[in-house]
Amino acid sequence: MSGRKPLHVGIDAHLLSSAASYRSAGVSNYSRHLLTALGRLVDEEDIPHRFTAFLHAADFVAAGVAVQRGPQWLEQPLLRIAWEQSVLPVALTQIQADVVHGLVNVLPLATRRPGVVTVHDLSFLRLPELFPPFKRVYLTALCRASVARARQVVAVSHQTADDLAQAWGVDGERVLVAPNGVDVRFSPGSPEEVRRFRQERALPERYWFYLGTLEPRKNLTVLLEAFARWRQRVAPTADPPHLILAGGKGWYYDTIFAQVAAFGLAEFVHFPGFLPDAELPAWYQAAELFLYPSRYEGFGLPVIEAMACGVPVICSNAPGVREVAGDAAIQLAPDDVDAWVAAYSLAATQPAYLAELRSAGLERAKLFKWETAAAVTIDAYERAAQSPDKRQ
Repeated sequence: MSGRKPLHVGIDAHLLSSAASYRSAGVSNYSRHLLTALGRLVDEEDIPHRFTAFLHAADFVAAGVAVQRGPQWLEQPLLRIAWEQSVLPVALTQIQADVVHGLVNVLPLATRRPGVVTVHDLSFLRLPELFPPFKRVYLTALCRASVARARQVVAVSHQTADDLAQAWGVDGERVLVAPNGVDVRFSPGSPEEVRRFRQERALPERYWFYLGTLEPRKNLTVLLEAFARWRQRVAPTADPPHLILAGGKGWYYDTIFAQVAAFGLAEFVHFPGFLPDAELPAWYQAAELFLYPSRYEGFGLPVIEAMACGVPVICSNAPGVREVAGDAAIQLAPDDVDAWVAAYSLAATQPAYLAELRSAGLERAKLFKWETAAAVTIDAYERAAQSPDKRQ
């Protein structure tokens, strides 16, 4: 037994979703993988803490993590918000939690228990025009109040930590950086596995791949304009790859489909919709190239997942994406269409360079482990339990 004081941590994980929509991507995957890694550390390491996760996803279990499962109607945002701020404080008292952790930007503000909150990004401040008004107002108000309430803040990137300091003056002593990890399932596939997957899904022999929510921040309109212009150059003399834009519909996505029609790309651009987490490695593995043009991310997880699968990456140099990609990807200004066209041409004509990117990406991906994120998070719990209440 270690010399650590045992803690009982109550974890708000209600954004862990089983819905076949964008709600099961992003922060849902973060929640799923972090809880699993926390449980693994309890089982495998000398860690005396207990974890109770409050969630409603029917399919989630993790060794080392107790679950209090709520009703499915908590999938609805307004009902979930009300539950977090009214019922959760009572539930934390009932389980005698020593610390409470909000996995996605928000804490229950009524509880006096030491709080830890994970902040994924401040895109609602950086790009407010790209969010529905209510969503923007809710995220800003509750995230700011939660960060002020928290004894410790976990930021998923140095970019997010910097944003917290610049936007709200958050003291760096209260912030720990815990980058996301890559699950071991994300690895290169064999040629036979790739061939079989393409046949089963009736996929194009060659395709370039994007994965993420269909919403304005992801900048798919630039990706599509560049793809259309590039195809006009090469179509007469070549058979260029198709483009697959995968992910659930978020908000303000009609422009994306309208642009595909306007450019005459309906035959060459495919929207498979939300992809179950279990299938993601195969979709990456079968791709020739991964594209990620996002204007801003707290942490661009699909970039590192693609690298782990041995797929070369072209991505934006936007904050958060740049930090994840390092020097293992082609990085471009998000809105420089000419640069994206040139990068497509480079990727299509320089296989040796793509091979170099593939090798660099595989090495880069080794740096990101969920066990490391879990260990930093446990450090945050212990600091929160020991620190005085320093509300701003």
